[in-house]
Amino acid sequence: MNGLSLAEKYFDAVGRPMLEREMGPLLDRVAAGLVGDGSECYGFDDNISRDHDWGPGFCIWLLMEDFEKYGKRLQNAYNRLPGSYEGYGPRKTSQWGGKRVGVFEITEFYQTFIGFDHVPGELDVWLMIPENSLAACTNGKVFIDGPGEFTDFRNKLLSFYPDDVRRKKIASRCMTIGQSGQYNLPRLLDRKEFYAANYALVKFVADAISLVFLLNRHYTPFYKWMHKAMKSLPILGASIHQQISFLVMEHDLEKKKAYIETISGMLIEELIRQELSDGTSAFITDHGPCVQDGILDHTLRRRNVWVG
Repeated sequence: MNGLSLAEKYFDAVGRPMLEREMGPLLDRVAAGLVGDGSECYGFDDNISRDHDWGPGFCIWLLMEDFEKYGKRLQNAYNRLPGSYEGYGPRKTSQWGGKRVGVFEITEFYQTFIGFDHVPGELDVWLMIPENSLAACTNGKVFIDGPGEFTDFRNKLLSFYPDDVRRKKIASRCMTIGQSGQYNLPRLLDRKEFYAANYALVKFVADAISLVFLLNRHYTPFYKWMHKAMKSLPILGASIHQQISFLVMEHDLEKKKAYIETISGMLIEELIRQELSDGTSAFITDHGPCVQDGILDHTLRRRNVWVG
């Protein structure tokens, strides 16, 4: 059983009855689910994942006024729940993995990830927030949400970046993908600068994956799940996932170059299909300024195209 399914079953079996006892007629003011850090929140957990911060557990989210009144009592009740369920558990909490489950105030929960207790409005604020943090606080599953405030916050974040911010990030990815993969990687290998070459390869792959997520209007998760998560994306997900798998396992330089050109070409075609670029170059860096020219906000459009 994966962790998200375990969390929901555990909630239905012991969590919901506990909330009914503790909250009674106020149960409709409670949200619960499993969202946040941890492979189980993405559905990517396996047997290896179970060595830390994995096991029966869920989150309870309360409005500010309810958290102040009932938060401590609910946390104490949560702490009394059975540690094991259907042969799984007890949950092993590491020193760096605390507060992944338990009772939270809604805005404080989101602030933990994005640094703000509200959905950002300014473009600069959106640009400041790490993409993997946005992915983490919008993953998982909400089991119940009586007041709807947790889900409302979640859905506003899931609506994705403002279009100008998305374009700024796409423009920047075009610049770095071409520079690291199409341009610098072959030169570094010719110079036998193997550390820098390996870094360029990782940079190319990471930014190519990030661009695929941006083209799909999905946030890129934590680095170790980027490649795996990309596979399920409808636009280029499975095809570029496969090309990257071939690329990172290939040792022949000419074949590496071919994979890089194939990936870059696929990305360029999609940029054109989405009318983000009208360029004709096979060098994806040349498409960065084209994408940036489509930004409506004058200040953002004038910024360094490499930064995003």
